[in-house]
Amino acid sequence: MTTDSAKPAKTGPATLITVAPTGAESEKANVPALPVTLDELVTTGKECAAAGAAVIHVHIRDGQAKPTLDLGRLTDTVFALRESTDLIVQLSTGGAVTDPYEQRLAVLDARPDACSLTCGTVNFGDDVFMNPWGFIRELYAKTQEYGVVPEFELFDLGHIATLHRLLAEMGTPAGGHVHCDLVMGVPGGMPGDAATLVSAVAALPAGATWSATGIGRTTLPVMLAALAAGGHLRVGMEDTVTFSRGRPVTNNAELVERAATLAAIAQRPAMSPAAAKQMLGVPDSR
Repeated sequence: MTTDSAKPAKTGPATLITVAPTGAESEKANVPALPVTLDELVTTGKECAAAGAAVIHVHIRDGQAKPTLDLGRLTDTVFALRESTDLIVQLSTGGAVTDPYEQRLAVLDARPDACSLTCGTVNFGDDVFMNPWGFIRELYAKTQEYGVVPEFELFDLGHIATLHRLLAEMGTPAGGHVHCDLVMGVPGGMPGDAATLVSAVAALPAGATWSATGIGRTTLPVMLAALAAGGHLRVGMEDTVTFSRGRPVTNNAELVERAATLAAIAQRPAMSPAAAKQMLGVPDSR
């Protein structure tokens, strides 16, 4: 007779891991490991897919490694990542805090699988990340028109109220499923702790799935709280460039590997890109 201790452990639902490898804040001169060229992004995508990522959240840089929303570069990046990996390609529509609304809307013309859609304005350190209601509506309408699956980025609890308003006024997103990312620990946004995460999750629309992102030193507390609460994970050098105290991140893959290891310990192993497409409603044809 098999004892409980000898029975194989049961695994729960899989964990969606998104990697955000670059962002718009860190400078290549200060963070040499930051992937900023197309070749570096493609290599990063391959490494992170092998480590357990299913989604890549993409910011791009120009020839001087400065943040850009150049449509030609965005289109080339989407094509290259699709050709080289099975990852869901999610473009940032936030860009840098100084990018104009028109360029942020035009990001969708690169026809990614998915995009970020931030549900409100937030203080972002010394800057302000502007997302007024009119822009949110216009961006959401364009995702519906183009069939691009939005990930609703929520930096504060008030953004969740805006998400409810958006869905009530404009209906379900492309793909038919609501997926959110709780961005926690940004100076000016909600703190990166377990109590806030639980409050935010309780306020989400019924049936929504969610990931959590911990900025900087909140990375590990948020990751552990998200796994405990049944959520998914976003990691990457956009969000933290320090692996541990005094030790810089070597590459994005090691952040994905750590997330995948913790997910496996929680008996919720990393989700495949195919399963992620099914969950989020991303068409297989893309």
